Amino acid sequence: MREYVKRTQKDYTLSLKLQVVKEVESGELSTGAAQRKYGIQARSTVMSWLRKYGSFDWENQTPSNMPKTPEQKVMELEAKVKLLEKQKKLLEHQLAQSDQKSIIFDMMIDLAEKEYAIPIRKNSSPEQSTSTENNTKKA
Repeated sequence: MREYVKRTQKDYTLSLKLQVVKEVESGELSTGAAQRKYGIQARSTVMSWLRKYGSFDWENQTPSNMPKTPEQKVMELEAKVKLLEKQKKLLEHQLAQSDQKSIIFDMMIDLAEKEYAIPIRKNSSPEQSTSTENNTKKA
């Protein structure tokens, strides 16, 4: 029997969440089957993803392909804008973290090269890298 591992929302990537929502909404999987397939511990987790990322109108309990009033469409679009803004903010934060990591790694490499007097980076000019790319494409 597998050991219980407590997971958090941060353990699941956005792409996984969207994949689960797509498969459940298309009818490929039930929420329980999605839990088992992807190792999700709680049904409520899948349900929260469906509410957050799915195309089902949870307020009115109707599928999104039902005719909607203009007010419903506006509310839906506002919710989508809010979600996209939230995702954009998250991605910008992740980009900033990646940039910081890149700077730190460069500093570590510089320090290691200086401290141990060994070249770690390849010293190739931009012309060389494009010419090698062209050679591999021709092959």
